[in-house]
Amino acid sequence: MLRIDRGTFIAGSAAIDLTGAAKPGRAPNVIFIVADDLGYGDLSHYGRTEYQTPHIDSIGRDGCTLSEGYANSSVCSPTRIALATGRYQYRLRGGLDEPIGGGKEPVGLPPDHPTIASMLRAQGYRTSLVGKWHMGSLPDYGPLKSGYDHFFGIHGGGVDYFSHTGAMDGQGPSDLYNGEALSNRHGYLTDLLTECAVEQIQQAAEGDKPLFLSLHYTAPHWPWEGLEDEDISKSLKSLLHYDGGSASIFAQMVIALDEGIGRVLAALEKYEMAENTIVVFTSDNGGERFSKNWPFDGMKGDLLEGGIRVPLLVRWPARIPAGSRSAQVTLSMDFVPTFLATAGAVPDPHYPSDGMNILPMLEGAPPAERTVFWRYKAGEQAAVRQGDWKMLRVNGHSYLFNLADDMTAFRNSLPKTRRSGSSNIVAILSPAS
Repeated sequence: MLRIDRGTFIAGSAAIDLTGAAKPGRAPNVIFIVADDLGYGDLSHYGRTEYQTPHIDSIGRDGCTLSEGYANSSVCSPTRIALATGRYQYRLRGGLDEPIGGGKEPVGLPPDHPTIASMLRAQGYRTSLVGKWHMGSLPDYGPLKSGYDHFFGIHGGGVDYFSHTGAMDGQGPSDLYNGEALSNRHGYLTDLLTECAVEQIQQAAEGDKPLFLSLHYTAPHWPWEGLEDEDISKSLKSLLHYDGGSASIFAQMVIALDEGIGRVLAALEKYEMAENTIVVFTSDNGGERFSKNWPFDGMKGDLLEGGIRVPLLVRWPARIPAGSRSAQVTLSMDFVPTFLATAGAVPDPHYPSDGMNILPMLEGAPPAERTVFWRYKAGEQAAVRQGDWKMLRVNGHSYLFNLADDMTAFRNSLPKTRRSGSSNIVAILSPAS
């Protein structure tokens, strides 16, 4: 039985109805919040003690906390392609680039591929992406080409929080866009994204369509800059900023993220939308330099648990019991069939989802056993989880873990890996041929 704090997670293996058909009434609004490089233990709800995240934590207290939430990848773009399509990212050329754009040819999310935004728009939703896209660049790719009515945010993987440039030397043009035109809005990026999200909620409240809002923050992705660090921004020699930052600045970034989400939740209350709005909070992969991926080892770029296990909180007052918990193994791609089910729709039959509709489990059904897969850098690392068992292949060796026996990290338990192991090793299998 797995635990992260007080209480026991729902467990069991009984057969359940996975159709999750929507109940009568107006389709729910959906606000899907994704943090960038936030580790499993970086919220106070999941055990962080150095700072508090009360607003994000409230999503779990008022809804469901999932202990077995996974990102589809240990890095950004592949996870985002899975989030958008509801399918394993490896089905698309852009999902095989880690990071996207690292090769010689331009790749991205094909505009003709159905997305959660395009499918919900077909169901009558107002669709908006506020924040990070990172699934291909203009003029070939972009949110407005993939089902979103509105976009405010960045196309690349990371930008300076004040100048909004994505150039690696910290100089160059801004990557902040309103639609497909550059934006001249000035300010700390986390705050700008929050302001735009609140504007979208207000406009949806004044209209007659349900809202689908992808709110994809860049925090706490590097460069590590807090609200008071504009002078640091101006002096950066490299946007990568690997030699800068501190645990204190990281905390400031997460607190700013939490306060922004508090403003979003307050807007839902103000416009009387909270009861019938699904709010999801998660991360695109495990944490990086200043993160706490407790109780797991590994980090972003690893298929150890710390690189792919992420916080996952879901609130829907109309349907999901407050304070509930689930041990359902969940991947990023599961939210396409889940959101479509709440709207009374199904994925495009020509592009069937690899994900699972988890709405029954969010409403209290026991977890359904499943088998899920990962790979990284053309098979440099590969993993599969079935039930409590996880197989990991790295550096030509395969390792078998039982995650139920021990979730805690054991340093140096994986010989010759570039980072240490995530659990007790049950068996070390013969080297891969």
